[in-house]
Amino acid sequence: MSIHSVVQNDLKTGTDKGFITGYLEALALVERLHRLLLDVIKDEFERVNMLEINAVQALLLFNIGDNEVTAGELKSRGYYQGSNVSYNLKKLVEMDFMHHQRCEIDRRSVRVKLTPKGREVRDIVSELFERHAEGLQSKGVLGPEGLIDITGSLKRMERYWTDQIRYIY
Repeated sequence: MSIHSVVQNDLKTGTDKGFITGYLEALALVERLHRLLLDVIKDEFERVNMLEINAVQALLLFNIGDNEVTAGELKSRGYYQGSNVSYNLKKLVEMDFMHHQRCEIDRRSVRVKLTPKGREVRDIVSELFERHAEGLQSKGVLGPEGLIDITGSLKRMERYWTDQIRYIY
């Protein structure tokens, strides 16, 4: 019997040990999925022979999209924990994937937006995600209801963690 089966059984019977084990398994899975996502993006850029950009930078460009944002806004969204946002933004500007401009009101703040080269990267990532979404559905891996359940659960977990940071009990 696998650890996953044991955890599922303990969760169904409501044991505290099963819930803690299941929680830890879910945390490890979220971390592995994020790393795997970066590997999938890296492989896509190797496939299209665009080797000058790394997966974190490509994801950064994808998430900026058509917006004009500050580095602080990107950090506050929390997408780039474990990576140096300022360093990556500087590199993306140097490689002409982004424009940067000082904010007129607050000269300390720098706003960034994608160049045509950056939009090309964003489009590659967008097309990759579209292919994956189609594949997940067509192969029966995950349908709309399953995606709604996963997203809802992850949002509730995010809200709980956010509350833990904001409010010390």
